[in-house]
Amino acid sequence: MPILIITGTGTEVGKTIATAAVAATALAAGRTVAVLKPAQTGVRPDERGDADEVARLAGDVRTLELARYPDPLAPATAARRASLPPVRPAEVAEAAAKLAAEYDLVLVEGAGGLLVRFDDEGGTLADAAELLDAPVLLVASAGLGTLNTTELTARELSRRDVHLTGIVIGNWPDSPDLASRCNLADLPTVAGAPLSGALPAGVGVLPPVNFRMVAASWLAPNLGGTWDASEFRTREAPRS
Repeated sequence: MPILIITGTGTEVGKTIATAAVAATALAAGRTVAVLKPAQTGVRPDERGDADEVARLAGDVRTLELARYPDPLAPATAARRASLPPVRPAEVAEAAAKLAAEYDLVLVEGAGGLLVRFDDEGGTLADAAELLDAPVLLVASAGLGTLNTTELTARELSRRDVHLTGIVIGNWPDSPDLASRCNLADLPTVAGAPLSGALPAGVGVLPPVNFRMVAASWLAPNLGGTWDASEFRTREAPRS
């Protein structure tokens, strides 16, 4: 798995922190890691972006942005408003492939969800995944509403014959409600892919050294971690 595409069911679902956890786990296993952020929106030139946050938490990773736009909007819209060139899926694929020639693992973190547009022609992260023939990791929210967005994303990937390698819950609450607990069983069913991790709420504020020490415990073995989905479901699922 030299290239892994990381997308979310929407914005603010924990995608960047999940990317950092995957990166930290790979680094701890002795792999070299690069993080590609095709389009960073909503930050000024002097501000830290998502790739920078991954590096802060995970450690020695190579980071690369292809474009940065100031408005916190979809990349195509943000590029148009800033009168800047958009990012095209072919550019994303080319950059990821070049990084994969130098690094053991390349993580490509999208903006928002799978079909958020990069350009006015409708190019998306899904198109880049197709061009790369790379697997996708989906970061999902825990609670009510996540089943619909997860299944829609999984169906689109299946339609394109892109492999969905797993689902990671990006922000598992300290006191999960009934919907969140039930979703532990339902998410793999609607996605047709395994539950591959759950990040506890608030881990993004941990000191980086602490984050790196425990990142593998949030991820399943298919992502290099030690997290056990069956044990987690047994502990957290609702009692009938």
